[in-house]
Amino acid sequence: MKHGLGSVRWVLWGAMLFLAVTSGAADGDNEVEQVAAALNDLHAAASEADGERYFSLFSADSVFLGTDATERWSKSEFQSFAQPYFSQGKGWTYRVRERHITLAGTIAWFDEVLDNDSYGECRGSGVLQKTDSGWKIEQYNLTIPIPNELAKGIVAKIRAGVDPSSGE
Repeated sequence: MKHGLGSVRWVLWGAMLFLAVTSGAADGDNEVEQVAAALNDLHAAASEADGERYFSLFSADSVFLGTDATERWSKSEFQSFAQPYFSQGKGWTYRVRERHITLAGTIAWFDEVLDNDSYGECRGSGVLQKTDSGWKIEQYNLTIPIPNELAKGIVAKIRAGVDPSSGE
């Protein structure tokens, strides 16, 4: 069987393509791990009431969306809100039950299912951007998922101005 120079080129090209794809996948896996580590550190810093570490994970222009419809905070507004709690050693603990991360170059977005002693099951979602100093949160959105069978009753209470937790 005769193999010419063309066959060798195809084999080499295929090997280079394979290496490029597999190294890209490894790089992507590493980036996903780095994003997950940043989010894990965010939750750990909040639980330890370490405000300096917690807010170092947010970009300068970040936004935090809390569970209440009025809670749309810039980083500085959120720091002003949280600092009195952190300075007293009071943080908040959210345990990650499930997380999904998607990468597109230097942007990552995620959603995670969280457990909290006060609020039960919660959901966090948001966007991070890779910077020279690592992955930084651009937006974090914390929500409390409402089961569909309860949604109409909760919405009715919100529209009526009634505290849904009052049981009225």
